[in-house]
Amino acid sequence: MAGTRESRRPAGAPRQTERDVPVEVAPFDTDGRYRLVHLRGHGWEPLEREEFEPRVQQLFPDLDLDDPDQVHWSDRPGEWPAWHPGEA
Repeated sequence: MAGTRESRRPAGAPRQTERDVPVEVAPFDTDGRYRLVHLRGHGWEPLEREEFEPRVQQLFPDLDLDDPDQVHWSDRPGEWPAWHPGEA
């Protein structure tokens, strides 16, 4: 589909989630502005910092983003690659 981001496992994403949590954030990558996020039942999505919380809350309205039993960060919790408007 043109203009949409793919929800299947993107290149570089783990083949499966390692933990049984609703949300799993893949390792930090400085080469992009997104972090790959696995949303249980919806697959992997590349999300920007500004998209993360609204998307998670849309799918899991009662989820506590600060609860490691619900959200697993592979590394660098809460961090996103640096990106500035105008960069590709």
